[in-house]
Amino acid sequence: MKRRSLLLYLPGLPCLSAAGATLMAPPAHSQADGRGSRFEDDLFARLEGDWLVTRQIRGTEVKNQLSATWVLQHQFLRLQMRDVASPPRYEAEVYIGYSYAAKAYVAHWMDNFGGHFSAAGRGQRDGNSVEFRFEYPDGPFFNTFAWDPASGTWSCHLESVGKDGKRSTFARDKFVRAS
Repeated sequence: MKRRSLLLYLPGLPCLSAAGATLMAPPAHSQADGRGSRFEDDLFARLEGDWLVTRQIRGTEVKNQLSATWVLQHQFLRLQMRDVASPPRYEAEVYIGYSYAAKAYVAHWMDNFGGHFSAAGRGQRDGNSVEFRFEYPDGPFFNTFAWDPASGTWSCHLESVGKDGKRSTFARDKFVRAS
C-alpha cells in the first residue's frame, strides 16, 4: 500500500496562516524539556475538546469525529480521530508536543494502517498555524493546522510533494466544535 492511500483518511488540521504573521513559540511558562515541565501553548489549547471534522478530498466529502485531551502530565495534546462510519474505517491517534531544545513542535501520527505508516513530524508556528513536515520514503508530506479566531474553527491543509518537488493539495479539513 502506498503512503497516499494511507493519507486518504488522515484528518488533517488547520490551514493557511494570515499574511504577515510572525513566527511564534509557545509561551515562556515552562521552557524546559523533561519530566515536571508542561507543554503550555495558547494555540493548541484552543483545540482541546470535541470536534466534527469535514474533509474535502478529490471531490469527495468525508466526516470524522475528533477529541483532543491533554495527556502524559500535560506534555502532549492527544487527538483521537475516527470516521463516523460504524464500525469506523479509519482511526488515528496524534500526539502534539513541543521540543524546547529543538524549538519545534512535534507530532506523532499513528493509525489503523499500522507501524509501517506511522510518522513523526516537526513544525514551526507562524501566527495561528503550525505546519508539520512528515518524512516518508517517497517524499515529504505537509499537514498545516490553522486556528481561525473569527469563526472559532480549525482547518487543516494536507499537501503531498510530487517528484518535481511541487506541493499539491491532498485534502482540506474543517473542524467545528461539537455541541
